Amino acid sequence: MLNRGERFVARHSRMMKETTTPEGWHTVTPRIVAQNAERLVSFLRQVFDATGDYQTDRPSIIMIGDSRIMISEAGIRKPVPAFLYVYVSDCDAMYQRALKSGAGSLEEPVDTPYGDRRCMVEDEWGNAWQIASHGEWRNAD
Repeated sequence: MLNRGERFVARHSRMMKETTTPEGWHTVTPRIVAQNAERLVSFLRQVFDATGDYQTDRPSIIMIGDSRIMISEAGIRKPVPAFLYVYVSDCDAMYQRALKSGAGSLEEPVDTPYGDRRCMVEDEWGNAWQIASHGEWRNAD
């Protein structure tokens, strides 16, 4: 006989197996609703080498590295910005690209004690992008 905790885990495992997600998608997908979403898609392509095209009849599916973001035009839904952490190969170069593409600096690149070199920018739609390159874990001595 299973105890209460084991029953919970068994029930939860069953529910997770029954959840369907489209091929190649994750259970949670960020979605940004923005005024002039087409320009946001262009910004993401410029800064992050994102792929995917602007869609007028459905959310635009934009790939940054191995991750999908859904971008929708505001209208029925009010604008909803996001706060996203993005790993890139060169934090400093991506920071400069973001600034040249119109983003404002919130944090200049800095080395963190957990191994990331990280900066933060805000785009014109109010989205905050923490941009990081991962290095080695460093002790805070």
